[in-house]
Amino acid sequence: MNSTTRLDSFSEAFSKHAITVGLALIINCINGAFVYTYFQSQVFQRDSRYVLYIHLVINDMILLTLSVALQIMTYTIPLSFTPCCLMLLVLVTTDKNSPLNLAGMALERYIAVCRPLHHVQICTVQRAYALIALIWVVSFIPGLSDVIILLATQPLSVFAKSVLCHYSSVYNTPYHRAQSAAVQVLLFTFVFLTVIITYLKVLSTARTVSGSNQASARNARNTILLHGVQLFLCMLSFISPFITVTLITAWPLERTKILFSGFLLTNVLPRLLSSLIYGVRDKKFSSQVRQHLFCKGCSSVEKT
Repeated sequence: MNSTTRLDSFSEAFSKHAITVGLALIINCINGAFVYTYFQSQVFQRDSRYVLYIHLVINDMILLTLSVALQIMTYTIPLSFTPCCLMLLVLVTTDKNSPLNLAGMALERYIAVCRPLHHVQICTVQRAYALIALIWVVSFIPGLSDVIILLATQPLSVFAKSVLCHYSSVYNTPYHRAQSAAVQVLLFTFVFLTVIITYLKVLSTARTVSGSNQASARNARNTILLHGVQLFLCMLSFISPFITVTLITAWPLERTKILFSGFLLTNVLPRLLSSLIYGVRDKKFSSQVRQHLFCKGCSSVEKT
């Protein structure tokens, strides 16, 4: 998931790392503002919708931090198999968490719109936490299976060697490739069907309930469109390895540029869009962000 191997010159590698670290710091600061606002408000902590949302934001922060750290370590610190496998295990788990969390949020919105009388009983905070735990367990299984396949196919002495800590370099057996492809297809299919079916039902219900209220129907359509953007971002992370191989085959001399561009588009920038799509668009949440950050900043300036 780190973007390049050691094929760049020092200046090229430094420029890429500077861009990546700069973007990661900006994105994590923005996401951190949303996390801070969430934990400052008891109202959000008692709403399952915001519990799932903030889990998505925190998960994206972990995923982004580890991805950038691995990219830099590729150039600076030689890693042995053991710490590399541990980092990849967390990285793969958090990578799978995001689309599954998106499916959970889609189900929550479906229940809120299509089953409003049962929403309070079904979508409790405790069940949201239970769903998050289930997401982590399900996402952990593919990463654990990668390690098990490695133990079954490689001698134990391999764990004492240094390695280029990239998923395709560490897990390079045919069994790993088959397992990865199967997981990607199953996961994307599940998330795709969940998001599409639930939000088509939301759109249908919104039109029925609102009747002539065009504002409500328009809001439902906008919600579906934004979740379609989220689904597209998830799909990019699934199909990016196949696109990357195709592009590198066509332009082998541009290999590092293709890998770096793919890394930014699928691993870095989506971590910002995920939070903005839900946090900024939600009027209640965005108003609390302004209140907790900007108003407190203004009051502190006035006191000085």
